Amino acid sequence: MAAGNERRAEDVRRDIEAAREQLASSVDSLREGIGDATDVGAKLRANLPVAAAAALGAGFLLAGGIGATMRLLARRSREGDTRAKVGRFSIVDRG
Repeated sequence: MAAGNERRAEDVRRDIEAAREQLASSVDSLREGIGDATDVGAKLRANLPVAAAAALGAGFLLAGGIGATMRLLARRSREGDTRAKVGRFSIVDRG
């Protein structure tokens, strides 16, 4: 064996023990992080109806629901008198 690569058994054991301790502390900090994520999930679950309503409202606004709804409701008042109607088509007098 080369003189520069010799390690005693005690040195190897000490290195292994240091690696074990570092691994244990890393696992502990990961478990704490998972605990924080679980707390957020519990808070969301407790307020689920409020969160669902907020998500529905935001989606409605982002999708342009207000403009589409108002256009649908106000369309009837802007149109003139219907003269004839066949299916979804109609002849309207706007004068």
